[in-house]
Amino acid sequence: MRGLDLKNKIINGDSLKELKRIPDETFDLVFADPPYNLQLKNKLTRPDRSKVNAVNDKWDQFESFKKYDEFTYAWLSECKRILKKNGAIWVIGSYHNIFRVGTAIQNLGFWILNDVIWNKKNPMPNFRGTRFTNAHETLIWASKSEKSKYTFNYQSLKCLNDDLQMRSNWDLPICNGSERLKKNGKKVHSTQKPEALLHRILLATSNKNDLVLDPFLGSGTTATVAKKLGRNYYGIEKEKTYYKAAEQRLKNTKPIEDDYLDTLQNGRSKPRIPFGSLVELGIIKPGTTIFDNKKKISAKIMADGSIKHAQTEGSIHKVAATILGAESCNGWTYWHYNLNGNAVPIDHLRQRLISNS
Repeated sequence: MRGLDLKNKIINGDSLKELKRIPDETFDLVFADPPYNLQLKNKLTRPDRSKVNAVNDKWDQFESFKKYDEFTYAWLSECKRILKKNGAIWVIGSYHNIFRVGTAIQNLGFWILNDVIWNKKNPMPNFRGTRFTNAHETLIWASKSEKSKYTFNYQSLKCLNDDLQMRSNWDLPICNGSERLKKNGKKVHSTQKPEALLHRILLATSNKNDLVLDPFLGSGTTATVAKKLGRNYYGIEKEKTYYKAAEQRLKNTKPIEDDYLDTLQNGRSKPRIPFGSLVELGIIKPGTTIFDNKKKISAKIMADGSIKHAQTEGSIHKVAATILGAESCNGWTYWHYNLNGNAVPIDHLRQRLISNS
């Protein structure tokens, strides 16, 4: 597949075979919803003896834990290879498989960042009354390596959560209602994930135009949300029925207008521009007078980007702090320059440089 464009495509094929064809370091993010190996032995029934539509598909069945582990290591190894060096992976599972998957993730050299609990607001009841109701699934978020500079849109997640830090327990409903894909009144896919879950994941850990892989695409939720959020997607699905449903779903999906896809930038991800850079680039010249907002205190800019006020010399921050008798001060907002007769914070020059870079 070297040289081929993988952007915004889904294919009907076997994941292990298709993953091997993809060049190294292709994807920014992987979301994987692999078979859970639920090990269901008997049919589930409700108290009225009616049948429960549980997950008993062939694709979820493995003859032993050893076979499941071999499968897990195989696809995870390929995902690690095709992730970019600063990429990350999400894997979702239940108690049936997530601990085995987590062990594989660590053994393969990924670096686990969080485990996230998806608390289902409307879980399926425990009809037999022999165990606690399974009301959550676990997600593992891991970077490709310990040194990866992975994406985390902290400010956007905080805004999404009413200006509170987003925690690792997420209360979201299961896929239901009009979102649930059905054919002839029956669910197209037994474990269709809600778009809200993928919206949060992609918003948190990817950026606009990133390339996102889902190696077990299912009904196409990852690709659908990626398309809406301006991310590029590539999906692999083995089952023809699911692939066809995902294909139609994507055709019916409209992306959000580009003007509304900007996210809040993390402070640490903003480019750091020293005041001296403005001097070097000739944006503000040595000898220029800068002053406080009341024009009562002034300083001269030196050739090395330092400033001088009376007998005090140093950075824009240090000199301002000394004048105020404070431990620290933001010189970008304290100092002003003259722009057409108006006192304008020197931060205006920095922001202009950032927007043009």
